[in-house]
Amino acid sequence: MFANECLGELEYEATTTAIVIAGAFLAFLLQYSSFRLVEARSRNVASKSEAQHAESMSGDASDKSSQNQVPVQDHMHHMPKLDDPLSVLILEMGIIFHSAIIGVTLVVAGDSFYKILLVVIIFHQMFEGLALGVRISKLSTVSLQKKLLMASAFALITPLGMAIGLGVLDSFNGNNKATIIAIGTLDAFSAGILVWAGFIQMWSFDWLYGELRNAGAVQTCLGMVSLVAGLVLMSVLGKWA
Repeated sequence: MFANECLGELEYEATTTAIVIAGAFLAFLLQYSSFRLVEARSRNVASKSEAQHAESMSGDASDKSSQNQVPVQDHMHHMPKLDDPLSVLILEMGIIFHSAIIGVTLVVAGDSFYKILLVVIIFHQMFEGLALGVRISKLSTVSLQKKLLMASAFALITPLGMAIGLGVLDSFNGNNKATIIAIGTLDAFSAGILVWAGFIQMWSFDWLYGELRNAGAVQTCLGMVSLVAGLVLMSVLGKWA
């Protein structure tokens, strides 16, 4: 978007990259802050548990050893995971921003680009929906109602963007500087969130800490082939669009 001729030449060439990094940093900051809060809470719970055990148990060495072990186990139990609900919410937040803009773009695009955009968006949204759906389904601490609500938000956001596009269709000017800056900023910002979610919460988690860490040769090869095929396919779709 920032390469649009109607916008003119930018004084800072790496504007898009800077906004992407800002989006990734915000996603990191939200996740890191939440992890620190959970950590602090677990420490408070552990200290209270330790005090209660110290009052109720005798002071011999064996009892003290058991007291020291209980808080550590509780602490480890409350350690946050990369696939916790907040991580999935951050992923969905980036997808929702992006999907809303896609819905608007589909409506306001010219007739010559509509068919191409429609096909690309269908595949694009399908893959994003599969990735997000897998993460939502694995949330063991979230109720079914909340899972359905999260899935519904993704399913409805693109039609909502299309409705917004229909509402502003008569007055929309895709070559307006303010419009280009607004859409370009939101696109780059959501891309930064998705970059963080893709690399940290999904790619690294699955391969370095998840099921594929100690998977067999066949499963590892299938996973790698699927990963590379997905990268190539999404690159082709991005170039085509």
